[in-house]
Amino acid sequence: MITKEVTQLAKKLCEYLKLNQVLEKSDCILVLGTYDERLAVRGAELHLQSYAPLIVFSGGFGQFAKDNWGEAEADHFKKIALAMGVPEKDILIENKSTNTGENILLTRKLLEKSGLNPESFILVQKPYMERRSYATFKKRWPDKKISVTSPQLSFEEYPTAGVSMDRVINTAVGDLQRIKVYPERGYQIFQAIPDDVWVAFQKLVELGYNKRLLKD
Repeated sequence: MITKEVTQLAKKLCEYLKLNQVLEKSDCILVLGTYDERLAVRGAELHLQSYAPLIVFSGGFGQFAKDNWGEAEADHFKKIALAMGVPEKDILIENKSTNTGENILLTRKLLEKSGLNPESFILVQKPYMERRSYATFKKRWPDKKISVTSPQLSFEEYPTAGVSMDRVINTAVGDLQRIKVYPERGYQIFQAIPDDVWVAFQKLVELGYNKRLLKD
């Protein structure tokens, strides 16, 4: 059972991890692959609202995709976008990546191969992974303008039958650790973590929310 204390601590983490940026019209929407189909819906909605003329779905064969879809995340997300009315000519797919860094690097190669050079991006990610995705993009492709968004849901609304609150909290804890550690490893730009957010992280780890922590 998730207690009131755990909920308060987790909300503090997620409020820091979600950037709440104001979106502007851009050259490309980049949707990062995952098990959550709502990212594909969010990306398609933005395209249909003319936020960008091009949409790229990036994501390979995660375990959930293998077990449930039988196809890469990017291919599955493309089908969702097409069903929502996004023209196929406006879609590119990168279906080999296995992590956020590869999402960006392989998308960059795809765009270059296609003769495209977008200067500005809207990145679509899960709410509690916005900040880490932003930091990774700015490290891997620093000369591009980027804003990040996610399905427009509150902390309480985000869990579904396929995404439990326990999973959300464990992932948020793991992401905060990576925000602290990954800049030293060259994977992300540095971002300051407020003291109260770090204390909340430590308390959640003590309470057993450690399933997504780095092992080294």
